[in-house]
Amino acid sequence: MTSKDYLTQMFSLQQKLNDETNGIGWENGYTKNNRMINWKRCIYMECAELIDSFSWKHWKNINKPTDWDNVTVEIVDIWHFIMSLLLEDYKTNGKGDIEKLVLDVLDVQGFEAFTKEPLSAGSADPMELINDIESIIHDTTGFEIDLYDGLLCEYFTLSRKCGINLKVLYKFYVAKNVLNQFRQDHGYKEGHYIKVWNGKEDNEVMLSFLQGESAPTVDALYKKLEKAYPKA
Repeated sequence: MTSKDYLTQMFSLQQKLNDETNGIGWENGYTKNNRMINWKRCIYMECAELIDSFSWKHWKNINKPTDWDNVTVEIVDIWHFIMSLLLEDYKTNGKGDIEKLVLDVLDVQGFEAFTKEPLSAGSADPMELINDIESIIHDTTGFEIDLYDGLLCEYFTLSRKCGINLKVLYKFYVAKNVLNQFRQDHGYKEGHYIKVWNGKEDNEVMLSFLQGESAPTVDALYKKLEKAYPKA
């Protein structure tokens, strides 16, 4: 697969998930249940969860190792919301379809490096990574946002420092997209979805399915989730 193929499939899957979860026309800022959508808030709240993967507290657990598995999960979650923000922007401002959006992302500064081998997780100073994360928070808490030279460029740089490149992002994005669809199909929005499966969160269960998987398929992952889901 080419870089364009990876991006096209991810944006297409995100569009489908948003259509099914929020209803057709969600790009106008409201779900089918008339709940307001704020993708920027989603991004900075996930960034806060990402910071919690690191030992940032000066008064507690100062030697706690970085939770790199959770770093990967949160980087992928942020990507869901960045894509949603971009899809909304292109739809509401008439910038073009997914193909045009993908071509624009391919041209973003830092994307070419993001397609190369990632840096070794743990090689960067955790405080440096936290500063990078806070730059993204800063981008998404103001009224104006630079989606390309700002948000996307900083996201790709941060991800690569955390050991994630385009291929790794695609692998884990597909898995999390399937999990999100599975959650919706099993009552997540209504509040009766079971998130802890035999002592493990569903995110952990999904990660265990990816061991040795280079390019997991949507159908195969969904079937594994169905088999593992605890019966209420």
